[in-house]
Parts: sequence; C-alpha cells; structure tokens
Amino acid sequence: MKASEAIVQFLIDKQITDVFGYPGGMVTHLMDSFDKYKDKISAHVTYNEQGASFAACGYAQVSLKPGVAYATSGPGATNLITGICNAYFDGIPALFITGQVNTYESGKGLSCRQKGFQETDILGIVNPVTKYCAYIENPEDLLPELKKAYSIALEGRCGPVVLDIPMNIQRSEIEYSIDDIPEQDIQESDEEKMKAIIQLIKAAHKPCLLAGAGIRQSASSALFKKMMEEIHIPVVTSMIAIDALPSDHPLKYGFIGAYGDRTANFIVDKCDLLITLGSRLDIRQTGVNQENFAPYAKLIRIDIDPLECTNKIKTDEIDIHMDLNQAIPLFHQLLKENLKACKPWINTCNQIKQELLEIDAQLPNQIVQQLSKELPEDLIITTDVGQNQVWISQSFYVKENQRILYSGGHGAMGYSLPAAIGAYYALKKPVLSFNGDGGFQMNIQELQFISKQKLPIKIIVFNNHALGMIRHFQEMYFDSRYTQTLSAGGYFNCDLKKIAEAYDIPYMQYEMGESINTCIDQEGPYLIEVVLPEETYVIPKLAVGKPNTDQEPPLDRDLYRKLMNL
Repeated sequence: MKASEAIVQFLIDKQITDVFGYPGGMVTHLMDSFDKYKDKISAHVTYNEQGASFAACGYAQVSLKPGVAYATSGPGATNLITGICNAYFDGIPALFITGQVNTYESGKGLSCRQKGFQETDILGIVNPVTKYCAYIENPEDLLPELKKAYSIALEGRCGPVVLDIPMNIQRSEIEYSIDDIPEQDIQESDEEKMKAIIQLIKAAHKPCLLAGAGIRQSASSALFKKMMEEIHIPVVTSMIAIDALPSDHPLKYGFIGAYGDRTANFIVDKCDLLITLGSRLDIRQTGVNQENFAPYAKLIRIDIDPLECTNKIKTDEIDIHMDLNQAIPLFHQLLKENLKACKPWINTCNQIKQELLEIDAQLPNQIVQQLSKELPEDLIITTDVGQNQVWISQSFYVKENQRILYSGGHGAMGYSLPAAIGAYYALKKPVLSFNGDGGFQMNIQELQFISKQKLPIKIIVFNNHALGMIRHFQEMYFDSRYTQTLSAGGYFNCDLKKIAEAYDIPYMQYEMGESINTCIDQEGPYLIEVVLPEETYVIPKLAVGKPNTDQEPPLDRDLYRKLMNL
C-alpha cells in the first residue's frame, strides 16, 4: 500500500470522519489519497492553513477524537502554528501532518539555511508546544510513528502531535497493519492522601467545587451532573467550563477570575474547602497575588496532568493525579459519606447572588442574555477572543446539552469561525459563531468555505469599530491614548453587509429586543451584525494586585463590607 494511503486508512480505522487542510506541493500524495477514500473520509479545503488548524481544534473539542489538519512544507506548515499552540495550551487532541521536501533534497545536517525549496525545520519550531513530534526519514517508520503519535495525543492530558513527512516517503510502498497501543490508566492511589481528604471533607462547613474544562475534555460530564443531583454543594466554574452545568442549575454560581462573576469570586473567597476538578488555576483565575485566592480554604486539586500542580497555590494543598472518570465517582462517594449538610452556607451563597443580581448590567451583556435564552438546546457555540468572549462567559444562558467552545490559554483571535466549521463536521449539528469585529477579520476568508458548503453556521459579529479589550486597557493605563485600536488611531473595520453580499451570505443588523430565531431556523449560513458603541467595556474587571472580590468598578463600600462579613 502507498504510504499516503496508509495514513488515510489509519484515520478511517480510528473513525476520523473529516480532516482539514490546504493544498501544496509536498502534500499532493496525501491529498490524492484522501480523494481515493472520499467515500469514507472527507478532506476539506479551508482557505488558510490557520483555518484548518482551528477547524481541527473545533472538531476535536466536540467529538473528543483527535482533530486532523495537514499542510505543505515551509509557509504552509508555519501557518499551522497558532492552531498547534491553541491545542497545546487547551489540552485538545490533534494530529498535524506537514509535508516536507524529499529526503534527498533535505539540508538536514548541513550548515546552510535551506537546501530544498520551502524547506523549513518545522519540528524545531513546534517542539515546545507539542506532546510529540517526529520527522519520518524511512518508510518503515511511518506507521509505528503514526500509531505512537496518535496514542500520545490522547493519553493523559490531551494535546497536539506533529508528523513531518517528506514527499518521497509519502509515495513509498509499505505494508499496512494496525495494532493499537494499550491505553494507560491514569489513577493515583495514596492511602494517606485519601485519609487527609476525608478529614477535610468532614471538617468543612463551607465547601465549594470548581468545575474546569477537564470535565468536558475527559467526557465525564454525565458523571459530574449525576454527582450534582445528589450532592448539595455550591459550584463555580472556570471561564471555559461554563457549560459544565446549565445556567438554571440551583447550585451554579458563575465563573471565577479576573473577569468572572462577582458572586463566584465572593463564594471562593469565603469557602473553607475548595475542590477543583480539571482546572489548572492559572493567574486569570487566582489573580496575580495567589496568596489572596481562597484565603480561608483548604485546597484539593484533581488534575490528569501532574505538572500543572507544580504551580502551587497553597503550601498545604492536596494534589491528586487522576482521570476525572475515576475521580468524580470517587469524590461523589466521599462527599456523600462525609460531607455535612451545609444549608446555611448555600443560603449565604444565594444571598450574595441576590445582592449582586443587577450589578454590572450593561448593553452587551443584556443582548447576550436575551439572545441566548431564545436559542435551542443541543446547539454548539463558538466564541472568539476579546470582549465578545467575556460577555458570552458572563451572560450566556447555558441550556442542557449546549457546548461552548473557546480558545482559552492561547487566546487566539480568529478562532471562532474556523472552529465552528470543525465543530459542525464533528457532530453535524448547527453552530452559532460569536465574534468581535477584530477577530472576525483574522480568518474572514473561511466565509467562502461556509458559504459554498452551505453550512448551518450562524455568525454573530459584535461591531464596536474598535479593538475593545485593548482600548479599555489604554483608557486605564495610557491616559486614553487609543493608538491602533480606534479609527482615529489607525484601526478600521469593514462594511459587514457588503462582506456578506460578497460571500453570498444572508445578512441582518440586530436591534435590541429583536428575535433572531428566523435566522437561526433558516438553512445554511447567516451573518448577524450587532452594532455597539465604540466605548464598550468588560466589567467587572480585576486590577493587578487586588483580590478577586475587589473588581473594578468597585462596589459600593457599604455593600462590599456587608458581603465580606456574611
């Protein structure tokens, strides 16, 4: 079997249905092989390799199978890098295949910068942001390396892998066979830790759970929801895990952190036991001064990646290295057997929530809340990066079975549109893509793909004619010198109605109070523009050095003291 066909057959055997890429000389054999097997696997041509990389991320985030993207050598391969970084920092399983010049054209081992045309040492560039990467120098190494890389992408904490495959290796003849590498069972057993955890649970009067993105990534959502049916304990989430529970769950109190819900931040500040499930507690969650985070709480951290716990939040924290599919049932039982009833604590949480209900209400948040309440269950939502992302996290009314996808750790503008493409092909369900006017233009070319394929992707663009997050930062710290963030400073937006017409996509301009259901219900794509004032804000927002309870704009000091003393 031709080596490029073996790659395709391997992906088919792994039940990968769709892959994403862009044509180039060094992947022509791979492209031809995908076409040969097109009745079993679809190779989609995006309009930039970065679009393919984000589409692979979106596919993986909802299918929990590795997303696959391919590109030619040189500029094609380097265009994948932002998506590779995105997969690495958010723990997304992905296989990136880059074509490379023929081995006999390679400058490997030479002192010259380049020998073959478009030859680039892509592995030297991406090594720090991959779980594994390999250059295939011999045909007989291809399948073993492919199996190894695929397995590594999925084991433990997921992430991206890269295989760099020269053109002459792709056209070689090899024997095809598939022998799975056995899965690893990630479970730490420590009797002393378990005893200590039981004592902490028994002693707790104000416990709190922090639900992280690991719940979705480990496919343990059903286990988590089952636990929450029986265990009455307040839950807060990380920003990218707001879909861990629906918004109407009585024990859900929002997401924590710099842009988080004030209610959630106050609850974490007051709790005496904090159990984190698959959340890495980064600076955006804890604040710069981590000693101010959950100051009265004992901390139990459960994470599949033991390296994340090297970032110690508390000197006496208990860290558990475990897959959430084992950890959630274990803690379900531990909490059920050892946790005291904490109704007074839940009443306090509800009082905090009630006191802060109308605080920070502003137009963009009101629009997000109104729009989201109309949306159907079972919808996939993608967000971009910037103010739109925070408004979604703060105000989106999450319903059962909805998925909300983010570019979290890497925070890559231009993610939402191509990620929506990948998410659609993973589940063949309608997708709603939220964007700001800045991020929308980063991968605007993918409108061509969405339009020509008539995908049921509805696109909402919040248009304030500004790079709002940075404009706000400039207002706070640069005496309102809006360099490169407003039209007066050199940033210009396009006419979105004309863009929609150019790509043959229906368009509407949203007005507050309108329904978008007619757009959502239509087949194919739709572009919905939400015009906002230039001066938009994400509030609340944590100033550097302050505790999470004291976000900007500051609360009335009497109310602040009242909440602190509850």
